Amino acid sequence: MTYKPTAKLVDAALEKRAAALGLGREEIEELAVPAYGLTEVGRAERRFGEVTAVLEVEGARCLLGWRSAGGRTVKTVPAAVRRDHPDELRELKAAVKDIDKMLSAQSERLDRQFLARRTWSYATWRERYLDHPLVGTLARRLLWTVDGTTAGYADGALRTLTDDPVGEGAQVAFWHPVGHEPAEIVAWRDWLERHGITQPFKQAHREVYLLTDAERATGTYSNRFAAHILRQHQFNSLAAIRGWRNRLRLMVDDEAPPATRELPQWGLRAEYRIEGDGDNSDDITPGSGSFLRLRTDQVRFYPIDAPQNWAHCCGGEYRMWPRDGAAPVDPLPLTDIPPLVLSEVLRDVDLFVGVSSVGNDPTWQDGGPGGRFREYWSRYGFGTLNQSAETRRALLERLIPRLAIADRCTVEGRFLHVKGERHTYKIHLGSGNILMSPNDQYLCIVPKSAPAIPQTGYLPYEGDRMLGVILSKALMLADDLKITDPTILSQL
Repeated sequence: MTYKPTAKLVDAALEKRAAALGLGREEIEELAVPAYGLTEVGRAERRFGEVTAVLEVEGARCLLGWRSAGGRTVKTVPAAVRRDHPDELRELKAAVKDIDKMLSAQSERLDRQFLARRTWSYATWRERYLDHPLVGTLARRLLWTVDGTTAGYADGALRTLTDDPVGEGAQVAFWHPVGHEPAEIVAWRDWLERHGITQPFKQAHREVYLLTDAERATGTYSNRFAAHILRQHQFNSLAAIRGWRNRLRLMVDDEAPPATRELPQWGLRAEYRIEGDGDNSDDITPGSGSFLRLRTDQVRFYPIDAPQNWAHCCGGEYRMWPRDGAAPVDPLPLTDIPPLVLSEVLRDVDLFVGVSSVGNDPTWQDGGPGGRFREYWSRYGFGTLNQSAETRRALLERLIPRLAIADRCTVEGRFLHVKGERHTYKIHLGSGNILMSPNDQYLCIVPKSAPAIPQTGYLPYEGDRMLGVILSKALMLADDLKITDPTILSQL
C-alpha cells in the first residue's frame, strides 16, 4: 500500500493491534498472511462434484488446473462446474488473483528484511515461513542461516552446500552476501542452479555496494548516484514500495525534506537529496503543479533522532533547523555505517536511478524538452554499467549459449551484440537502448510496459524487467527481416 493517507491509517491500526497482543509490528505482518485455502505449501485441491480443481503456485503466479473424475487433466473449466457451481467458481478465480497479488507483496516484504535484523526461533520460523502454505513458496527458494550455518531448501529438507541435511537449530536468520567470501557466494549460486531453484528476488546474486575511495575522500556523503534526471512520479512510487518517505516536489514556494529511509534497528536515517527540475509549464504535471522530473544529489546518513533537513522544492542547499536552540547534527562518516546498511541503502538508490532515469527512455534521443537532457541521456543510455547491470551482464553470459540465437549474439563490454541480416545491433545492458551498424545509428524501439522474459531455461532470480526488455529486443533483431512494424522499419 503506497497511498500515504491510507497507509498511515493502516500503520496506526497495526501498531495498536501489535501493542494489544504484546507483539512486534513485524510479527503482526507475519501472522496476518492468509493461506487462501492452500492445504500444503503452494498447493490445494477443491472438489466440484466429480471434478477436482488444483491450485498450484509456480514462481510468482498461482495456476488453476482441472482434473476429471477419471483423473485426466483438462485445460479449461469443465462445463459441469460452470453450470452447477458458478458462485464457488467465481470465488476460486478471485482467490487465484488474490494469491498472485499477495505473492508479489510478500516478495517485496521479504526483500526488505535484510535490514530488519530479524531472528526467529526455529519452530516459529518453520511455522511462519518455511511451512506456511503461501509464504513457504518464497521461503523455500531463499537462503537462511541456522545457528550460523547457511542452508537452502532442496529435496524436502534444509541442506548445506554439500547437500547434507541441516538439523533443527535454535535460531534462524536471513542470509545476505555481505561478509561472505566471493568463493562461497559463487558456490551457493551454483548450488541454486544445480537444484533448479529460481529465487523470488536477488539474494545469492545480490549486488554488494562497498565503500569507494571517492566516498572515503568525501567522508560524510556519497556522490555515487548524484547528477541524475529521474521521472518524479515513478521515483516517488518506487520509493514508497521500498520503505522510503518522500514528498512530491511542487513548483511553488515551499520546502521539503530529502527522501528518507528510517532504520530503527540500526538507529540510523538515510537521506537521498533531490530537487525539482524545470521552470515552466512543460516541466510540471497539468493540474497538480508537481515537477515531472527530479535532479539527484548526495546520499547521507544521520542518527535516527537527528532533526530533519529541508530545502526548497526547486533546489538549493539543505539546512537543518533544530528546536530550542539545539545545535545542528552533523552527518555520520560513511566509514561508521555498517557495511550491510550502506550496501542495502545504495542498492535502493541504484534501483531508483535504474528504473526512473530518463536515460532509459528510448524515445528521448532528442534529449527531451528543448534538448537540454541530450548529454545526460547519451551518457546514461550508453555509458558505464552500474552494479545491477553488471549482474545482468554476468547472467547474460550464461544465458546466451542456451538461446536459439546464440550463434548471432555475443556479450562485449557494455553491450549485447546481435547480428541481424540488415545490421549488427548493440543493446546496452543498463538502459536497453540500441545502436546499429555501420555508424552506431540510434534505433528507437519502445518495449511493452512489462515484457515477459523469453523462455531461456533456468533463471536464477525473478524481477529483472530490463532483462526481459533486452532479450526480447535481441530475439527480434536477430531475425530483423521479419520485422513488420512500420516505425521500426523506417529506421532500418
